[in-house]
Amino acid sequence: MKNCYLLILLFALTSACCNDEMPDDENPTGGGSIGTDLTGIEYAPMPYDFPTPMFFPEPNLPANNPLTEQGIELGRRLFYDPILSADSTMSCGTCHSPAKSFADNLATPVGIDGIAGQRNTMALINLAFVPNLAFNWNGSSPTLAAQALEPVENPIELHEDWDNVEEKLRSHPTYPQFFRQAFGIENSNDITRDLATKAIEQFELTLISSDAYYDRAVVRTEPGVFLEENEFRGLKLFQDEGATGLKDAQCWHCHSFGANKTLFTNGGFFNNGLDSVDLLTDFEDFGHGTVTGDLADNGRFKAPTLRNIALTAPYMHDGRFATLEEVMDHYADGGHFAPNVDAFVPLIDLDEQEKADIIAFMHTLTDTIFTKNPDYQNPF
Repeated sequence: MKNCYLLILLFALTSACCNDEMPDDENPTGGGSIGTDLTGIEYAPMPYDFPTPMFFPEPNLPANNPLTEQGIELGRRLFYDPILSADSTMSCGTCHSPAKSFADNLATPVGIDGIAGQRNTMALINLAFVPNLAFNWNGSSPTLAAQALEPVENPIELHEDWDNVEEKLRSHPTYPQFFRQAFGIENSNDITRDLATKAIEQFELTLISSDAYYDRAVVRTEPGVFLEENEFRGLKLFQDEGATGLKDAQCWHCHSFGANKTLFTNGGFFNNGLDSVDLLTDFEDFGHGTVTGDLADNGRFKAPTLRNIALTAPYMHDGRFATLEEVMDHYADGGHFAPNVDAFVPLIDLDEQEKADIIAFMHTLTDTIFTKNPDYQNPF
């Protein structure tokens, strides 16, 4: 019997020591239970000094969600935390990997139930500078916060319920303090999906790429940094500068922003000749038409940025092309007929060397400083 009492005493002492040595992150002030008062935690948000790279347009930053250091850090944690999924196996970062320019290299993403989605995962890059506020391939979300709501409850993505997510965040050991520091909430019950998606929006707005070889050689013209001959030819083909004696490859009509030559997208929606259809109602995926209700928008999809394009295969809204070579083969043949195909697509006529030159140029848009930025990585 004495031995039993000694074992019980030893266990109690050991448990007490373990609890004393738990990291602060596991036992924060004011976390761990629903309805906890958080006013004892300091609320002093630090405004984020938003950088605008050389020759980039002014950013479209949300007036109702000012960026702060605390909000961005909370957003980064939520972005990578599988707590947002029903079975805690997937997060936003599962399909949006930094190493892949925040894409996933799958034709279409696969959710927690093993079901593949309909559209390719879009890279998350330079989102603060999107010319028009319309996100997703079809432009269905007017803000990044609105877009962040969707994957959680999508039955073929994270397949969770926001009511459940809110309860998990409210009773979490650390999230109440992070929400307090980011948004000034006074009680853990004040954690909402609106604040969670605003935090994710803040993090995503900071994902800026402006350090590709193209930026050093062409935008900033750094000493000793030049494009190779084939890359330079590809640039001229890409920029539609027919006056140079090269063909007009028509790329710049969709992958530019007026006089701006840094974003590599104009944010518009186009039918780039992927499918041959006789009627506007024959498309398998109506794309932008599902948002506008206009038949002329059926089969039109958002022109993605070409920054880091070499890292984000496969390509197109449905991931049908495995390589950039397949993409260029499609365009070099002038695409397929549809009543609303973009007028410039049938004009494209490129030989093998010209296709190779354009691909060489697109590789200069690879920015590994962006993909390796420690501020963008998984914090867990």
